[in-house]
Formats: sequence, structure tokens, C-alpha cells
Amino acid sequence: MENRYIVKVGEDHTFVFSQEDLDQLDLIKTDQRNFHLIHENQNYAVSFSESNFQKKQYQVVVNGIKNNVHIQNPLATLIKEMGLSVGNAAQVSSLIAPMPGLILELSVAVGQTVKEGETLLILEAMKMENALAAPRDGVIAAINVAQGDAVDKKQVLLTFED
Repeated sequence: MENRYIVKVGEDHTFVFSQEDLDQLDLIKTDQRNFHLIHENQNYAVSFSESNFQKKQYQVVVNGIKNNVHIQNPLATLIKEMGLSVGNAAQVSSLIAPMPGLILELSVAVGQTVKEGETLLILEAMKMENALAAPRDGVIAAINVAQGDAVDKKQVLLTFED
């Protein structure tokens, strides 16, 4: 089975890419957020303005036009094709930093009830703002960081009540 990335742009467009397709892209990174892409003799200015790594959702600006993009990686594709569910959301007791960065904004307080997918905080990493969302419904038990704090990868940012 070939590894495939399924990229959904908005509600109307779905693209499937193999790793070979991605390796053949004429893509140049111009700075932390911006890229230059040449495809079929056309030039494209591409930038990532927002991202939610947990949901694999991004806002991508191509030649000035904003697009909401969802990327399904090969593992997620395999799990979906097999009809399996990860089912870990109920056991999640904390939110952990997926990468080192700086806490730009806290959107919740201790004792607050949150819904799965609700933005809990904004983490800046490599000059990109990453909205970290609640992995499950729950109540915030503790917040271990403050706005302006630098955090390490895998650092516990907040915990949920059981």
C-alpha cells in the first residue's frame, strides 16, 4: 500500500498526494512562514497563517487567497480505511506542548468547562501561531503556564479534571 496524504481544501476540493508527488514539488522556503511554488509553469506565493496541529487544520494563503486546509497523513488514512478509531480522547488528562515555543494567549481558566476542539491557548513556534485545542470535553483542573512563558516540547501545559 502506498503512503498517501489526503488534502481537503475548503468543503469542495480534495487532493491525494503520494510521498513521491511531494518530493517532486518545486517548492522553496523563503522564510519561516512563506514558500514559493512553481507548478505547471505557474508561480504561487504560499504562506501558512494559522495552524491547529492536533486537528491537522491549517489556513493557507495562496497568491493572497485564504484557504482552510485539512491534511490527513498516511497513518490517519490507514486507521480510517481499516475502520478503526483511535479512541484516546476519553483518557487524555493533560495538554502537552507538541513543540517548543512561546505562550501567546491563554483562552481558558481553572474550573472552566471546555468542549472538544475549543481553543485553549495559542503557542507560537517558528513564528507561526498554533491554536492548541481541547482533545476532549472536560473541566480545566490546572494551568501550568502563563502568557509569555517559553515552553519545551512535551511540557504539560494544563490538566483536566478526571
